Amino acid sequence: MQQQNRYEEYAYVLAYEPRGKSKRVRGREGFIIQAIGERYLTLLELLGIPNISVEVGERVYIGREGRTKILSVLGKLEYDELSTFAKDALPEVIELIVKNNEKRFIEFINTAGPINPRIHKLELIPGIGKVITMNIIREREVKPFESYEDLYKRTGLKDAYRLIAKRILQEITGSERINIFVKKMQ
Repeated sequence: MQQQNRYEEYAYVLAYEPRGKSKRVRGREGFIIQAIGERYLTLLELLGIPNISVEVGERVYIGREGRTKILSVLGKLEYDELSTFAKDALPEVIELIVKNNEKRFIEFINTAGPINPRIHKLELIPGIGKVITMNIIREREVKPFESYEDLYKRTGLKDAYRLIAKRILQEITGSERINIFVKKMQ
């Protein structure tokens, strides 16, 4: 069995400051980038290569070898440590991640189970109540969903990626007790 990476390979840029100061590494200055990891949805502070150009929403490689825009990953950030600009960009960038990783989130919808006898994981997604949850479960037993479009056609659940993104944002901001997508920081 293949070993699962415990670190992010890619991140999406939320904000950057060409002459910024790190919140994670004391005395570190330079091209500071605030980003969100693609796999674990971790908020990160990155050190960019001087004089490179990045765009908000851009997917950058932050894996161990072969980086082209990032010098190093400085550390994890809490939501409250994000700049106002990064906080403003976060909802749109999360939506982009959920759209770009459709297979992964559809897999969640196909396999999500109950948390306890009274509540199902699907019900924690805004806009999905008991009736839609039961409809999704019934339909996925017939045949697993293949895409957001397939989910919409068979259950009437419109813009599922937006609803998932909304839930992820709630988890990142810390307004939820139970996390289903974002790992809580220790």
